[in-house]
Amino acid sequence: MQEKQQHLEKETKEWHKIQHQELNKLRSAQHHLLFNVGAYLAISVIEFYLAEVGHSQTLRADALNNLAGIISAVLLLVGIFIARDIDDDDLMGQPLPEDIQKNGQRLQLTRFHYETVFTLITGIVMIAISLNVIYGGFKSLMHPELQEVPQPITLLGAGVAMVIMIIVWWMNRLAGLKLQNAALTAASQDSLSDALTSLGTMVAIGGALLFKVSWLDGVASIIVGIFILVAGIKIFKESSLNLADYFDPKAETQFRKAIENNPQVKKVEDINAHYSGNMVTMDVIIAVDAHMEVKDSYRLGEEIEAQMRHQFGIVDTDVMVVPA
Repeated sequence: MQEKQQHLEKETKEWHKIQHQELNKLRSAQHHLLFNVGAYLAISVIEFYLAEVGHSQTLRADALNNLAGIISAVLLLVGIFIARDIDDDDLMGQPLPEDIQKNGQRLQLTRFHYETVFTLITGIVMIAISLNVIYGGFKSLMHPELQEVPQPITLLGAGVAMVIMIIVWWMNRLAGLKLQNAALTAASQDSLSDALTSLGTMVAIGGALLFKVSWLDGVASIIVGIFILVAGIKIFKESSLNLADYFDPKAETQFRKAIENNPQVKKVEDINAHYSGNMVTMDVIIAVDAHMEVKDSYRLGEEIEAQMRHQFGIVDTDVMVVPA
């Protein structure tokens, strides 16, 4: 009994350490996303103003694209805020218990799903805005009387937006790799596509000014919309797969082989890894000698959990033992 109590205390301390590390990562991600909101807001205001003054539909489309960036960053911030709010009550009105045996760990891991949920919503918002931009481009091509050659000032707006977006993308990319954070990874993909669309906007406006071609503005806005659509679909796909408990089969095969290398494990009957935000948890069923004592099977399960945590960074492994 004393041995079990000591183990529970050790496991609780280990979980609190992991939880603290993850919350610190989420805090850092929040700071980067706040910078994103400021950058996107500045670019959107500049581009909207210059699009109106300079009569450029492509620049207006790029401004809408950057407006999507603001919405995306705010949604991701909300998701991270909920994931970090460990002092709030759960859906049943009960505080998160300190003792992980009373489901405190499980409830916190569930909270980390909010980050993925809001990342998925970000993808949906990007898809909706892209369809609006594409529709506007086709509408312009269908009505030649609406077409105009943009003013030179719009070229400056696209250039400024491209430079700022490259800086934002680089910062998000470095932070996403360092923190292994899905929200920042989504933000970096978004900002990279924004930098490319700003580059395309600049090229399109430059071409329209150079050759005095009015329809090029509408075509370029359609291309910008397609860029936004592709990025939105990619983010939506990755987030929805995570929420649907999809996990890379190759990674699960690695986990299976590592467990089967234990001489006491006869076979891994089933293995199922999940994402909780950026954290990985796993359920595994192992077959052992039918005559193994209960205390030995319990210790084996703890060994496997410790191995998965240290070898692969899996924060929680539930091991079920069945006779071979």
